[in-house]
Formats: sequence, C-alpha cells, structure tokens
Amino acid sequence: MSIKENILYFDEQLRQTPCRLVAVSKTHPVESILEAYHAGHRIFGENKAQELADKYEQLPHDINWHLIGHLQTNKVKYIAKFVDTIQSVDSLKLLVEINKRAEMHGRTLPINCMLQISIADEKTKYGMTCDEAEELLRSEEYRQMKYISITGVMGIATNTDNEQQLRAEFMQLRNCFTRLKETYFIGSDYFKEISMGMSSDWQLAVAEGSTMIRVGSGIFGARDYSK
Repeated sequence: MSIKENILYFDEQLRQTPCRLVAVSKTHPVESILEAYHAGHRIFGENKAQELADKYEQLPHDINWHLIGHLQTNKVKYIAKFVDTIQSVDSLKLLVEINKRAEMHGRTLPINCMLQISIADEKTKYGMTCDEAEELLRSEEYRQMKYISITGVMGIATNTDNEQQLRAEFMQLRNCFTRLKETYFIGSDYFKEISMGMSSDWQLAVAEGSTMIRVGSGIFGARDYSK
C-alpha cells in the first residue's frame, strides 16, 4: 500500500480508541513525510535531534514533532525552539536541560515531556524505573521548572514474538502510569499519555491501554539503516 493508504488504515483502526498515531519518519525523506502530511497526518516522530531540526526547516510548521529516541543533553539545543513533545526523558539531568533551553527560547508554551520507563528485558534500551521516576517528581529541581509539562510515560517493549511477555511489559508501563497519576498528577488532565507500541506490536499495546503508538515501517516501509 502507499503511504497515504497506510495512514488511512491506521486512522480507521484507531478511530474507536483513545489512541493516536505517531508516524515515525526516521531516515525517510521529506517527500515521504509530505505524502503522509497531505493525507491529513500531523504527528511525526524522529529519533535524532539534528535530523529532526533539518526536517523542521524543510516541512510545514504545523507539524507536531515528537523526539522519540535517546536524547543527549548537548543535543537539546537543536530542537528546543520548536519541538512539541520529547518522549524519551530518562533522567533529571536531561529534564533540567530541556527546561533551560525552552526558557532561553522564550517559549510561550512548555515543551511536553514523557518519562521513559524501562520495561524491556534488554539492557540496550534506555529508561528509568518507576521508582526513579517518582524520585525525579519529588525533587525540588523538578518542582521549580516552568517550561516543561510532563504529559505521561513512554516505554519500548522487548523485541520478541512472545505475546505474553509483551502484554506483561505493556501492563507494567500502564501500572506505572497509574501509580504516578494517582500520586503526583491527580486532577491534572494533561498527564494522560501512555506511549507504547510500534509496528510489530501496536495492536497488543492498544489492547493494554496505549494512548499513542509509534509506527515507522508500517507506514513508510523499511528504513535505510545506513543513514
């Protein structure tokens, strides 16, 4: 199917759910992104800050850009001016830098941030434990931040075909979200996102309560990993 047909397929599949689609455009050219854009899609995700900054300059500015890959503190400066959401916040140090850069740019709207929680049985994946997320939220540094808004949690499941394991990992993330919501964000409507599920496991993620799936190859086809 074409990119437009894939976008319309996911729109139809998610229509009766609270879940939204992040079209992951990593390594794909602006022409492919424009095809999805002209199909009506507006939420796109990139893994690398510099690639995201380059694409921002070349594409319509009503796109809601999400940074979904691991972000080093020295790369925040490339995206702080315009990024809608940083899904991969995995430390207080990174959150401090995001807040600082957003203030430097005089943003009138805060940068939306999600806390990346480690749920996979793979040491190569980034993320905090739920206990570490609570420690961050209790810190005085976080309490003083005015230029970020924590909107939920994100997790990357193990790369496996074991549906039982995937469901358990997605449930772990959902339970962490509930724990943080009830302890730190009760009555805060903005803390509402559970970003989990990708091209290979999105249906399980939606069944387990995902509000945002991140789909790349299911929309744009296979990536060029040489880039």
